[in-house]
This record gives sequence, C-alpha cells and structure tokens, in this order.
Amino acid sequence: MNPRAVEARVLAVAPWLLVLSLLGQLTMVAFQTQMTMIDLMVYRNGSPEIFTGLLYDWRLSEFSDKFALPFTYPPFSAFVFVPLSWVPWGVARWFWQILCLACLYWLIRTALRMIDAEHLSRRAMLWTALAIWVEPVRTTLNYGQINLLLAGVLLATMASSRPWVAGFGVGLTAGIKLTPAVSGVYFLGTKRFAAAIWSVVAFALTVGFGFLIAPQLSEQYWFHLLGDASRVGPVGSSINQSLRGALSRTVGYDVESGPIYLVAVAVAVGLMVWALREALRAKETLAAIVVVQVFGLLVSPISWSHHWVWALPALMWLLYGSANRHRLVNATAIVWVVAIGSFLISFLLIWQDSIWTIPRPWWESLLGWVYPAAGLLTLVAIAVSLRARKPDPQTSEEISSPESAPLPADQR
Repeated sequence: MNPRAVEARVLAVAPWLLVLSLLGQLTMVAFQTQMTMIDLMVYRNGSPEIFTGLLYDWRLSEFSDKFALPFTYPPFSAFVFVPLSWVPWGVARWFWQILCLACLYWLIRTALRMIDAEHLSRRAMLWTALAIWVEPVRTTLNYGQINLLLAGVLLATMASSRPWVAGFGVGLTAGIKLTPAVSGVYFLGTKRFAAAIWSVVAFALTVGFGFLIAPQLSEQYWFHLLGDASRVGPVGSSINQSLRGALSRTVGYDVESGPIYLVAVAVAVGLMVWALREALRAKETLAAIVVVQVFGLLVSPISWSHHWVWALPALMWLLYGSANRHRLVNATAIVWVVAIGSFLISFLLIWQDSIWTIPRPWWESLLGWVYPAAGLLTLVAIAVSLRARKPDPQTSEEISSPESAPLPADQR
C-alpha cells in the first residue's frame, strides 16, 4: 500500500487514538496506586517550608528508603508551588496531570507549526497520542515532574517576535528550575540581545524576589547548595542521562570536573556551535532551539531520563523538517524512536545493583549511553544535513531579527 495512503488513514483516526490514549492515562491516574507522582509531592509538601526557613532541610521519605527526596529548586520555585499545598492531594495530582497533558499537546503542535507541517492538527493529535507512552513523557507523568510545562513555555516563547516575551519566558522558567537558562545561548546565537537582556532581568527578578521573601534560604541555596549535584540525586544512576552520568558509569567513578568530562564537554560545545551555525544559516528556528536544549541536557551534571522530553520536538524536526530526506536524519529519527519507545532506561534502573553504585557490567554501561548518544547524533545530523543543503539566496544571513524566524502558534 502507498505510504501516503497509510498515513492518510492513520491521520483520519488520530482524534480517536488521542481520546483512547487520554482515557488510558487518566484511568491510570485514577486506579494505579504505583503512580505516586513523588516529585509533585515534593513540590506540594515541601514548598510551604519556605515560610519556616527549613526548605532545604526538609525531606520526603514516604516512598523511598534509599534516598529521602529534598527540595532542590530555588526559593522562587517553592513560592510558585505553594498554591498546590492549599488543595487536597487528589485535586493537586489531577490538576497536574491534565496540565502536563495539555502542555504535551502544545509542545508537539508548536514544534509542527514551526516547520509548517501538513495536516497540523491531526498530526499533533496523533503524536500526542503516541508520546503519552514513550519513556520521557511516561516517567514525567508518573513522577509528576515539571518538564513538559517548562518545555512548552520555552518553545512557545523563545522564538517570539517580542523580545520581552522571549526573554521573560526563559528568565522565569530558569528562576523555577535552573536548566532552562541554557536557552540564552539561542539568543546570543541569533543576536537577539534585547531578548537576552530581558531574560537576565526576569531571572534577576526571581532571584531578588527569593531574597525578599526568604533571605536566609536564598543565601543558602545560591552560595552553598547550588553546585552540589549529589544533593539532587545519584550521579552514576542509570536514570542520569547526561554526559557526566554516562562517562561515570563507563569508567566506574564520578568524573566530576576531571579531564575526561572536560574533553566530552568540549566535544559537545563544538558540535553545538557547528549545528547551531548551520541551523541559523538555514533559518531553521526549531532546529536551532532543539540544538541548544539538547546541548543543555548533555552538559548538565544531572539530566534524568524524564528531562529528555525535548526528544519530541527533535523528532518532529527529524521527521517533518526540511532535511527529512537525508539518510543521517532518517537514521537519527529511528534511533530516537527506539530509545524513547523501548523503556531501556527503566529496565537499566531495575538491573543496576543500587542507585548509588557507579561501577557496573560493561554492557550496562554501554546501554546507559542511549540518550547522550542520541543527543550527540542529533547535533551531528542537524549540522550535516543542513550543511548539505544548497544555500538559498534568502538564507545567506543568520537569523538576526525576530522577523526572520518562524513564529510559534500564538504569534502567527
């Protein structure tokens, strides 16, 4: 059968597939007791401690005898989460699940719109229905994590034509969880200095607000706890899919800031600069944003598997972007489908002796490279495929103004 005919039939039933997936997910929320949403419980139960001064001494130990979970975000983040503590736990978990599912659809739809994909609504519904069941999304929903919300806000605002919108989107999300701060690299690469300044202003406001309402906690976080990766969790556990985690499992000890790690970071920087340059030359806004976010996940000391929800916008570009016929792009798309659809990280978590033990059998170390390897391959695929394209006369300049970049859904 003709592939286009098959796709047309699948797209025709996409709304029903989405309904079935949503019903399946919400049924799990209602009846699966193992779906603890433990991170949401940390946000909800820990955030009121900002008013007691014990925010960073507080621990959630109800569900783990291996690692009592602390509150690891800035004080501003705790203030944002406080309203969750005003409602019963059942209300909070249902609200969070529905919000995350809406953000998942928004993230995929925005990515598809940025590359002018055909059959936008039905493709967004189809991929949302499928994405609910891939590992980064599945674990985000199970843990009650904030990744989908942050990714949705970032993708919706970073390419905005209004500098203050783009900057505030990055600055506020970085004020909640530091990792979105890497998005500033995109503003520098596109020479959108006004947006970069607004992002600094917004971030500074979140820090200043934290010092205003909780000066001692702010001083504790920013000057003592910020660089302590071990407080966030076990660096060598299989669930840590950063370069540091993968390298540590490979050599059998935490590489921390040693020469092996520095070389790996240098390689990642080089690939990021190359891929970002080619994406900007080709005026591929989604590709450029994906490059920056993947780079951030690679070089962060800890990137849990559920942080890799950025694999979804990456996959949309690989499948439907302007370079989707390039062999390396096709191969990278297949790698991502296998990586996030196989639940390999979840199996590695079961197989490892302990979340704290770094040395492990060679095959576990090798398989534990799955997301970092796919991330590095994505940078290479974007750079090589866009480099191979014949330059269009209209794309001789880099994206130096918001008018030259495709806008997200709310700006068209």
